[in-house]
Amino acid sequence: MVPVKNVVLNDGHSMPAIGQGVYQLNPAQAESMVALGYDLGYRAVDTAAWYENEEGVGEGLRSRHARSFITTKLMPQDMGRVNCFVALDKSIRNLGVTSLNLYLIHWPGQDRKRYEETWQTLIQIRAIGKASSIGVSNFTIDHLDHIIADSGVVPAVNQIELHPYFQQKELRAYHAERGIVTTSWSPLGRGAALNDPVIREIALKHGKTPAQVVLNWHLSLGLTVIPKASSKARLQENLEADSFALDEEDMQRIESLDKPDGRQGMDPAVFDF
Repeated sequence: MVPVKNVVLNDGHSMPAIGQGVYQLNPAQAESMVALGYDLGYRAVDTAAWYENEEGVGEGLRSRHARSFITTKLMPQDMGRVNCFVALDKSIRNLGVTSLNLYLIHWPGQDRKRYEETWQTLIQIRAIGKASSIGVSNFTIDHLDHIIADSGVVPAVNQIELHPYFQQKELRAYHAERGIVTTSWSPLGRGAALNDPVIREIALKHGKTPAQVVLNWHLSLGLTVIPKASSKARLQENLEADSFALDEEDMQRIESLDKPDGRQGMDPAVFDF
């Protein structure tokens, strides 16, 4: 079993730096992979109502809940005070827990009043103990400015697309100034980075896999990651990404891969629902 380092959130709680992502896994796959991941040493699982596999995650963590850090996300269609409470209770039931470790707004959308109201609702959810920590996902600097100014409460986490081809330096700096932990989704660039000549050269240099090099790069920057895996070998590979050190030259070479048009997912500045 490989020990996973923790990061401290701005509310005092701790979160494992490497979590297990379950995006695009069906409930049965989520159940088996989450149980296997736990046995290998994962102590954090990231899901979302939108993924439609919360029940599978809950089954996979049966009898393991108390020792696991569970993150789920509010579906965009359920934003707003009333819908949010209903959706939260459904997620809690699906996961088989009494409260969440981390609850996130999945996407902000374009309705400022709606995402501000939803953030105020998450603050209430934290206050009544149904989520230990609260945060957001896919929020830009403008979105963050609005909810912080409106509520006075800074999210503990912002989960964003981030990989060697889309490094989000300005947003990362904003997070660092405010104590927001950055969690990278699609940390391997949907697998594209694994075939990059630079990444493969660095992997050969250290005797590691390309995935381990990319994940190590994230962790070396102080980011947290939630890579998805659908096999025992990949789960183990990802978990061991923190077992070596990239040097300054390695970090600079990976930094040079950043692209102005490197985004692969939806742009939260324009995406709506």
